[in-house]
Amino acid sequence: MSGSSCDSQISESQGIAPAIVRATQPFYWSVRRELWEYRSIYIAPLAVAVVTLFGYVIALMIQGVVLLQPFSFAASMIMMAAFIVSIFYSLETLHGERRDRSILFWKSLPVSDLTTVLSKASIPLIVLPLVGFAIIVATELIMLLLGSLVLMGRGLNVATLWTPVFRMWPMLLYHLVTVHMLWYAPMYGWLLLVSAWARRAAFLWAALPWLAICAVEKIAFNTTRFAAMLGYRFAGGPEAIPGVDSFFDPMTQLTPGRFLSSPGLWIGLAVTAAFLAGAVRLRRCQGPI
Repeated sequence: MSGSSCDSQISESQGIAPAIVRATQPFYWSVRRELWEYRSIYIAPLAVAVVTLFGYVIALMIQGVVLLQPFSFAASMIMMAAFIVSIFYSLETLHGERRDRSILFWKSLPVSDLTTVLSKASIPLIVLPLVGFAIIVATELIMLLLGSLVLMGRGLNVATLWTPVFRMWPMLLYHLVTVHMLWYAPMYGWLLLVSAWARRAAFLWAALPWLAICAVEKIAFNTTRFAAMLGYRFAGGPEAIPGVDSFFDPMTQLTPGRFLSSPGLWIGLAVTAAFLAGAVRLRRCQGPI
């Protein structure tokens, strides 16, 4: 009896694993499809990284001084490039497949609208922040090697350069996870919802409702609370930083407890879920433009 029950448990576990694989394959290939179609996801941050490295080499040749400021500038520019790509991708992805009528082909495949929308949402929420972080680390490693050659040529200690940069990377990753992945999630959800709904001028439809609310509040009540709320969201909320330079400061502290206990985080994630649910429903009902 014990042998037969053991065999049945093994067969059940072996049956579960392929089922999980089959369930995740459509999502995996949907994400791969987004990476194939939108090469700007990695090309834009890479282009910024190349320009930053070029400027750093020129600075070393002209000034001959190795400072930490170029490292914070490189991280800021690459993060900004990834953020801009996230905005334009979120507005374009669902709208574009309706405009070029490729939605007819994609809907003929055995991939649900939920899987499609979630795979598209994963690009600004997960893929782009991680791609940006990987490019930042690779770029700054090259900068560290170049700067170390200059320091060693002058007989100086290279640890004064490597230690602050190594300290910056975990804090930068924490910032990307808390702010760019979680805190900005409602913004990306809204852009995807507009992308699934708008027939044209998606950017205007994404911005005009919020501008109208701010204008009505100001005219009717002479207050700017809604604008302040939007500013607080864009600034990063409880994990807002004055600048990437603060990551080099040993006094800068990570506060995950304060962030996770922030009501704005959980309200924002709930709003994100509602926006994505609306995008799924719209994609199911909407046809080509």
